[in-house]
Amino acid sequence: MAEPSTDAEGAEASRADDTVGDPLDGMSGHVGTVHTGPGHPVHEAAGHAHETVDARPDEYAHLLAPLHAFAAAGPDDPERERLRSELARGFHPVVRHIAGRYRHRGEPVEDLEQVGTIGLINALDRFDPGQGTPFLAYAVPTITGEIRRYFRDRTWSMRVPRRLKDIQSRMTRAQEELASRHGRAPRVSELAEHLGISREEVIEGLQAQDSYRSDSLDQLVGDTDNPLGEIVGGIDAGMDAVEARESLRPALRKLPERERTILMLRFFGNQTQTQIAAQVGLSQMHVSRLLARTLVTLRGHLADEQTHHDGVPEAG
Repeated sequence: MAEPSTDAEGAEASRADDTVGDPLDGMSGHVGTVHTGPGHPVHEAAGHAHETVDARPDEYAHLLAPLHAFAAAGPDDPERERLRSELARGFHPVVRHIAGRYRHRGEPVEDLEQVGTIGLINALDRFDPGQGTPFLAYAVPTITGEIRRYFRDRTWSMRVPRRLKDIQSRMTRAQEELASRHGRAPRVSELAEHLGISREEVIEGLQAQDSYRSDSLDQLVGDTDNPLGEIVGGIDAGMDAVEARESLRPALRKLPERERTILMLRFFGNQTQTQIAAQVGLSQMHVSRLLARTLVTLRGHLADEQTHHDGVPEAG
């Protein structure tokens, strides 16, 4: 869930955010109509500072008095919460139909409506009837900006720097424009020239597209019945022992040949102490003592190595 905006810049901030698209946005610059209720279209020009609202005079007329009462109520007025709830319910069709514009972008519409409701509440709290601006002309860009901010900040499957998100968003629109102009996919150099950025930044933006959605490990590969998870490499358990083995290598070389042989037969040959005793010509008890003493020596070497790497001075 997106966090509500707390800045005091009102609808202008939301309009500014509205120009930052999500990775699936191909509608920037598109003039569309948001039907906020029967007979109530809201004409919205995405990416423009001004939006016009064509509404029937009686569409939300019953909410005008509560809206003015809410704006006039003080923060401690007990009626304020009741009026806010009434207005949020009354203007909810606006939220529902704006959220519906984004229903095919991979996010549940219910989540988008919740985000849009945050924008509506922000618009209610900031609206000043004395400014002379109709409420819907103020609320629509605020709600839209909140939803678009949600796509920008909350729906990426991997954390991507804001700079790359902005580049990627601009690139989506540029790709569509150049593809329409040339009849083919644009080259990296053409995108760079069109956007006024370097080729390296274009490549970074293209790579960022892969971070928006992650594939499921249960997804089938090609035309086979094999899920992706079966061909993806796993964690090599032996990697944990690499550092210990490399640290022990010098210590093993310093061991007497007999002790080194006993150690190898026990831990690499998986022989019992009795089998080792028969092979090296010692008693099982003697092999046990040599093995225990050798392990103490190696553990001490590992402890010294760890102390050296951690930079902890030895006591003395």
